[in-house]
Amino acid sequence: MPVKIYNTLTRKKETFQPIEPAHIKLYVCGITSYDYCHIGHARSALAFDMIVRYLRYLGNKVTYIRNFTDIDDKIIARAAEQNTTTEELANRFIDEFYIDMDKLGVDRPTMEPKATEHIQEMIDLITELIDKDMAYPAHGDVYYSVNSFAGYGKLSGRNLEDMQAGARISVNENKHNPMDFVLWKASKPGEPSWESPWGPGRPGWHVECSAMSRKYLGDTFDIHGGGQDLIFPHHENELAQSEGANGKPFVKMWIHHGFVTIRDEKMSKSLGNFLTIRDILDHYHPEVLRFFIFSTQYRNPLDFSEAAMQDAMTGLDRLYECIAAVEKLGDKSQDSDEPVATTKDRNKLETLEERFQKAMNNDFNTAQAQGTLFEAVKVMNKIMRQLSAPPAKTDHTLLVTTAATIKKLAAVMGLLQEDANAYLAAKKAAMLSAIDIKEEEIENLIQERNQARVDKDWGRSDEIRDQLLDQGIELKDGPEGTGWSVKRN
Repeated sequence: MPVKIYNTLTRKKETFQPIEPAHIKLYVCGITSYDYCHIGHARSALAFDMIVRYLRYLGNKVTYIRNFTDIDDKIIARAAEQNTTTEELANRFIDEFYIDMDKLGVDRPTMEPKATEHIQEMIDLITELIDKDMAYPAHGDVYYSVNSFAGYGKLSGRNLEDMQAGARISVNENKHNPMDFVLWKASKPGEPSWESPWGPGRPGWHVECSAMSRKYLGDTFDIHGGGQDLIFPHHENELAQSEGANGKPFVKMWIHHGFVTIRDEKMSKSLGNFLTIRDILDHYHPEVLRFFIFSTQYRNPLDFSEAAMQDAMTGLDRLYECIAAVEKLGDKSQDSDEPVATTKDRNKLETLEERFQKAMNNDFNTAQAQGTLFEAVKVMNKIMRQLSAPPAKTDHTLLVTTAATIKKLAAVMGLLQEDANAYLAAKKAAMLSAIDIKEEEIENLIQERNQARVDKDWGRSDEIRDQLLDQGIELKDGPEGTGWSVKRN
């Protein structure tokens, strides 16, 4: 089954074939390191973490480059506010970024180059563009001439003439065209600067990624990714610079993930709905955030709300509970070979991986992929409910094999990474700490209730059930005894 990916450049899904067989080269724009990361950063990091995991799951080698912008107007302004250097500020927030990513279980890219460590590569690229009359120096700055590149606007679908007509008259008289963008900025007093043929200064934002992607992935590579907000101007300008300098196609496929809103509003500090990754992880397990993000296909808008996170937590718990239930079955090697599962149910479990791949091959549709996992869990729970005695050997093997497959497939989304029983025990302990009852008291009341049922004292049995429910504890009677859980609000 081929992988089909929506290519922003062509505006359609295309069958993906890497330039070099079984070796995929991917570049993703990373953070500008001047503040803590928010949920939008989490979606970007997790989306491409998932894509890389899936491509590797299929047997490919993936060279994954994600950069750090560690010099920028925002970094300079924030460093001045905090009376520190741009280097100290940028490195501090790179460290904070790693803390967040490690908590989320995001795998490290192959390389994570910093802009400030590649100034010479940027100077070389700018020099090539000047030599080709595609860029021009002006009083210490250097600008890219958009009129020199016939394909300008092809990624974003914008027309250069329309953009020029709608542009305000530029207050920068150094530009030949108001749409021209800066490749090199002359330094102002007190700003960080590097020597260049055009005088001391620093690179423009767009040229950073063109230079670093070329160094590590070559003139042309397979996939370039980022958020939809980067399509214009950042990625449009990258494409123009790189194809202008190299004379070759820059990227085979462009992947852009959708925006994140908070209760249907754009995230904004002024609206008081700005959520950092740390804000969320203070209240939710990291895999709950992962589950939430992957419950929507990566290109679609994603709206964060408490209700959506509660749904994600419930869904994640269902997966863990099923895995834990299968693990409790133990060794059934002496059981009968007569199966309980129907042929239809057995087929659903045995084709799980195939259906999961079909969903993921459709432009990494994690929402559909999650659905295949829940279809399998529903069938597994049905089989386990039908068994009043330990399962037949054939069903036991089927359940254990399917549980292992679910864990393998869920790992593509970074889910089910913990021991199931440990996850559920920790969750139960955390929820118990929020209500006024101890686990020992619950177990004692369950034993008393069990005796009442033996004695056919149904009134006392119901009384204990209601007492526990009032204290936030739900009982669940099954063939293997009575279990309990903390009631979700």
